Amino acid sequence: MLASSLPEFDAIIDVRTPAEFDLDHIPGAINLPVLSNEERIEIGTLYKQASPFVAKKLGAAYVSRNIANHLENSLIDFPREWRPLIYCWRGGERSGAFTHILNRIGWKALQLQSGYQGFRRVVINDLDQAAKDFSFQVIAGMTGSGKTRILQEIGLLGQQILDLESLAIHRGSVLGNEPNIEQPSQKGFETNLWNALNSLDPSKIVFVESESKKVGGVHIPDPLMERIRGGQCIELRSSTHTRVSWLLREYEHFLSNPESFKEKLSLLTSRYGKEQISKWHAAIDARDFESLVEELLVMHYDPSYQSSIVRNFPSYREEHFVQLENDSDEAFAKTAKDLITKLGL
Repeated sequence: MLASSLPEFDAIIDVRTPAEFDLDHIPGAINLPVLSNEERIEIGTLYKQASPFVAKKLGAAYVSRNIANHLENSLIDFPREWRPLIYCWRGGERSGAFTHILNRIGWKALQLQSGYQGFRRVVINDLDQAAKDFSFQVIAGMTGSGKTRILQEIGLLGQQILDLESLAIHRGSVLGNEPNIEQPSQKGFETNLWNALNSLDPSKIVFVESESKKVGGVHIPDPLMERIRGGQCIELRSSTHTRVSWLLREYEHFLSNPESFKEKLSLLTSRYGKEQISKWHAAIDARDFESLVEELLVMHYDPSYQSSIVRNFPSYREEHFVQLENDSDEAFAKTAKDLITKLGL
């Protein structure tokens, strides 16, 4: 199944359990489970401990009841011309039952052969191929220099971008988790990545930030990571003052939740010791955020960047950079244009 075929359908229906759906699903799919999380566990237990026949009898009752509920509530208003794609785990009985009933009603439903497992193989294969097909222009820069914002401005200028942090729902550091939003699973991240790459033209350069292999709790597939690290680099530079100002704006959720800020900094105890962590906690209590952020940059983030950028990005050169004057909207827009001009694009 190719990504280009998905828009042919009016809906993509994932009939797996909510737990399976939450782990990963085809982009744009809606979840109309034919078994709940608890029902699937119950049927699986019966299958092993009683017999397949006993399990199938009860399973059929649950599936019939759940499909009836979806028909009465979620699907009742769709016209005859509606054309859904239905899938489950392997393209077996769950999606087969749903597809059969929809077709008997008169809708032209199609069951996805091989189900989610088949889709997953497509994702893995396509990501491996993308590592060969795409070329990347890497935007390097110290923490707080505004790389993500510059990447977004470059996108507004008509260039292709791959925003890995957005796809991972994480900003890529110990303080990088987004408030009140969970990261996707590894499979979910790879599906997000696959979906984003499918919207890009491999014959044109793609801008991307310099990232480590892991973005929060998910990792960038190794072949793609190697391809990105082999790309040309340009560095975004900002003064320490500008970086502190930008970080205080971008991480305001920590300033308004001091205990969460302390909890995250405590993860660095093994590296800096309890005494240093206590000093940082005291700075949070005193709301001395400017000094704290500057110290975190100088002590923690900047040395880590300096040691990793040369090691991981062979084309990095100190003399190849653009300067961000301040963290205003106008400065970001100007610097993005300067970067594009400097690269001759």
